[in-house]
This record gives sequence, structure tokens and C-alpha cells, in this order.
Amino acid sequence: MVIRSFFTNSIGILVSRILGFIRDILTASILGANLYSDIFFVAFKLPNLFRRIFAEGAFTQAFLPAFTRATKKGLFAASVFLRFSFFILILTLLVMVFAPWLTKLIAFGFDEATIALAAPLVRINFWYLLLIYGVTLAASMLHYRGHFATTAFSTALLNLAMIGALLLSNTQDPHQAAWNLSFGVLVGGLLQALTHLIALKKFRLLKVFLGSIGRPKKSATEPSFYRNFFHGVLGGSTAQLSAFLDTWLASFLAFGSISYLYYANRVFQLPLALFAIALSVAIFPNITKALKREGEEKARRFLEKGFWILCYLLCAATLGGTLLSHEITWLLFERGSFGAKETLNTALVLQMYLVGLLPFGLARLFSLWLYANQMQARAAKISAFSLMVNIVLSLALIGPLEAAGLALASSLSGVVLFALTVHAYGTRAFLAIMRPQNIIGLIGVLLATGALVWIIKEILRGYL
Repeated sequence: MVIRSFFTNSIGILVSRILGFIRDILTASILGANLYSDIFFVAFKLPNLFRRIFAEGAFTQAFLPAFTRATKKGLFAASVFLRFSFFILILTLLVMVFAPWLTKLIAFGFDEATIALAAPLVRINFWYLLLIYGVTLAASMLHYRGHFATTAFSTALLNLAMIGALLLSNTQDPHQAAWNLSFGVLVGGLLQALTHLIALKKFRLLKVFLGSIGRPKKSATEPSFYRNFFHGVLGGSTAQLSAFLDTWLASFLAFGSISYLYYANRVFQLPLALFAIALSVAIFPNITKALKREGEEKARRFLEKGFWILCYLLCAATLGGTLLSHEITWLLFERGSFGAKETLNTALVLQMYLVGLLPFGLARLFSLWLYANQMQARAAKISAFSLMVNIVLSLALIGPLEAAGLALASSLSGVVLFALTVHAYGTRAFLAIMRPQNIIGLIGVLLATGALVWIIKEILRGYL
């Protein structure tokens, strides 16, 4: 069940990421790495930050255990939906009013003229948060039923909508292209919401959910859910807040620095999403149910299986991605307005991000144990300390290494996050996972990856 769900998520994410790379190729070609690409990425950063922290991160990790325990699941889901929707709507209206101030907060180094260009795009993009929140709640209910395909593949709809917006922008100026991309984000969000409504109806969850909307009675499970959600906001937000910090500091550097970070992070996010996030999404309901019904030992077996799968995949991705960073960046982005200089800068940033691929991926896996055991407060303290490390390192490294220093600081904070998460899980329990036969297998995977990288470099040598 776990392996099937993992492959379902991985294939869905792979399809979405392939379309995402097509989107990024078009974005790099049409917008390049300059003022107009920077203002769009800044505008898209804010709803993405809130989406990953509130919707996909803390919300899912708090909602699914509470939904599993709830006796009246429809009533619980409906009550949470109404309260969160009201909060997000108020937040969105505030963003509409204070968009220039928020834009300045995201990119403090922007001058007034640049902020004036970016603020309208911030207003447009932020409406995506309300749409994707509904998608996330629906996805959590579907995951409880063991259905992952709709959520895994629906992200492709966002990329298709943005690709369509870019194709319409091919003959237009970069400023108009940034506007078109922003409206493409909203169209993609609407399509994602529609597909999840259809899936809820298919699995007979929509009727139960809508039938409870008119009964605003508070569910008995809600107090613990909101408490865990509040702690989970910090506990699941390290990577997102790190990316936000990178953007804020990069706004003080030369134009294009934000774009280097964006393009490199997009490549970095592929193996992280394809392996770590896909496996975490698949395994979390199993760990939660095992702890409730079958005991801790069964849940630990799920975690151990996930650990070695991730070790093999993420170690190979780290080695291959680091050695082929220039070739990957050249192949994906170097065309149109994106030249050789942009390739070199983006490849260096990518190498620094890849240092943190394994620790971030494994930290996400072991954090599931904390969330399933309702230890969100412990996870929040770990995340807060990791974030402080990131801030200190970012300030120390931005001077000598510029954008690459910000990426390296993020990766090193991931190492701290992993170490502290494993300590919370239990150092002795973690060491019990380290079986010699698996370590030998890991060495074999790395040797095979090194040989494959050498072959690829020889093939591409004549083109670079």
C-alpha cells in the first residue's frame, strides 16, 4: 500500500515537475533573469509561503491525525473549513489594501518604482491561497481514504495554466508577461479546486462534507487540532521561511539574484518533491493509523522502510545533481534572455542548495513521527532554532558568496534541523535503523551514480 501510494505520488509529481520545468524554460526565455522576472517571483512568493506553511505544511500535519480520531468526521471537516476560509479571506482582503507595504517587506531592497510594479501582481497572486487551502483540505480527506492520485496529478493543472499564459505572452513585453503569469496562477488554482470537488463526490465525501456545512456546531476534536496546527506552523515551516529569507536578502544584491535562487531552487525541489514529499505524503496516514490501531512497533517499521528508500534516492540525486549542476542548468534554461552568465550563477546556487537535499528530506520523514504523536510543540522549537541558525549563517555568507551563500546557509540549517529531529525521535531508535547491509547497498548506489554521471558528462562535453 505504501509503495503503491509512493509511486502514485512520485509519478504525479514527476508529471507536474516536467510541466513545471517547461514553464520555467519558457519563463527564463521570455522574462530572463531581470527586473520583471524578479517582481513576478516576489509576487508569487507570498501566497506560496502561506500555502506551504498554513495549507500544505502545518494544516495537513495537524488535520489528518485529528480527522482520524474524530467520531463525526464530516462535522469536524466542515467546521475547520468554515473557520479557516473566513480567516484566509480576511487575510487576503488585508493584502489587497496593504500590498505595497507587504511587497516592501518581502523585497526590502526594492526601490519605490520597483515596488509600484510588483504590488499589483502581489494582489492578483494572493487569491491563489484561498483556492489552494480548499484543495489541501479536500486532499487530506482523500488521503484518509487512501486516494492520492487526484492531488498528485492536479498540480500539473497549475503549470498548464501558467504555460498557456506564457505562450500568450510570447510576442508581448516582459511586464505584460508577468501580468499574464499572475492570472495564469488563478486559473490553475480554480482547475485544482474543481478536480478535488469531483474526487470528493466520487468517493462519497462531498455529500457528507456539504451536509455538515449548515451545522456550525464545534467538533470535540477541534481544540487539539488548533493547538497542534499553531505549533505546526513553526514546526513545518523551516524550508519555506528560509526561502522567504533568501528572497528578502537577495533583493539587496544585483538584479537577477532572486531569479538565480528561484531557478536553482526549482531544480533542487524536484528530487525533494519526487522522493521525500511523495513518500511522506504516502506514509503519513499509515503511521497515524498504525499508532492508533496497531502500536508503535508497526509505525516504526513504516518509518524504517521510508528511511532507506529516501537514503538511496536522495544520496544519488545529491551526487548526480552536484556534479552535473552546470549541465542541468544549461540544458533547462540557457536560451533566449537567459545566457551563459546566468547559467554559471544559477549552477553555483544549485550546488549549494543540494548540500541540504538529504538532511531536509530525512528531517521531513522523521518529523512525521512527531506530528503523528502530536508533538508539534517539540517540532516547533526545533524549527525555530534551525531558522535562527539560518539567519546567522545567511548574514555571514551573503557578503563573500552572495546568492550562493544564501543557498548554502539554508542547506546548513537543514543539517541542524535533521540532527535535532532525529534526537527528538530517539538517537538509539535511529541507530537501530542503520543496518550494515543497507549501508553497503548505499555505497553501491553512489558508485553506480558516479559512473552514470561520468558517461553523461562525456556525452555533453561536445555541446558545452
